[in-house]
This record gives sequence, structure tokens and C-alpha cells, in this order.
Amino acid sequence: MQVSDSQDTTIIMAGFHALSDSLRLQIIQLLQEQELCVCDLCDHLNVNQSKLSFHLKTLKEAGLIRPRQSGRWIYYSLSLSQFALFEQYLTDIRRSAVIAPRQNCD
Repeated sequence: MQVSDSQDTTIIMAGFHALSDSLRLQIIQLLQEQELCVCDLCDHLNVNQSKLSFHLKTLKEAGLIRPRQSGRWIYYSLSLSQFALFEQYLTDIRRSAVIAPRQNCD
């Protein structure tokens, strides 16, 4: 995946930003196992709903999670297509990176 325009760059940056927080990584780890509602996430993470909502918003804006409303509850799950996008981005870097010998900085 070549980052060819500002939209691609914005998506990649938002994803890396979203993944740069330990609480958000914990949310991602919990959602790997199953879809969870906000109340379950609060219980597992021992955080209040307002703090959790901020982090869920960041993950949602980055496209890493998706909400599903069922009655009055909102359930969250991973957006695997977005993770595949980041995986492809990192794979492209690894494949195209030139490994050069280290230069002395004299």
C-alpha cells in the first residue's frame, strides 16, 4: 500500500495515534476475544464510562473499532479491514526498505 495522498496519510496517522495509548491497546486486546458493550469494557478495565468513551471515540475515528447498537446498548468489535490496511502498510515498508551498512559519523 503506497501512501499516495493526504487521505491515506491521515488514515495511517490516526491509526498509529489510536494505538499509541496503553488503555486503547487494552481495549483492542479485549475486543480480540469478543464483541463487548461499554459496561463490560468499563468493568474489565476498571475505568469510568466518560474516560472510556474518550478512548472509544479515538479508536472509532481511526476506524479500528465499530459500534453496533442493540436496544439501548452499544457493542464494540474490531474492524479487521482497518487492521489489514495497517498490516499491508507495514509489510510494504519491510519489503521495500533498503538495508544499508551503518556509516561512521566521524
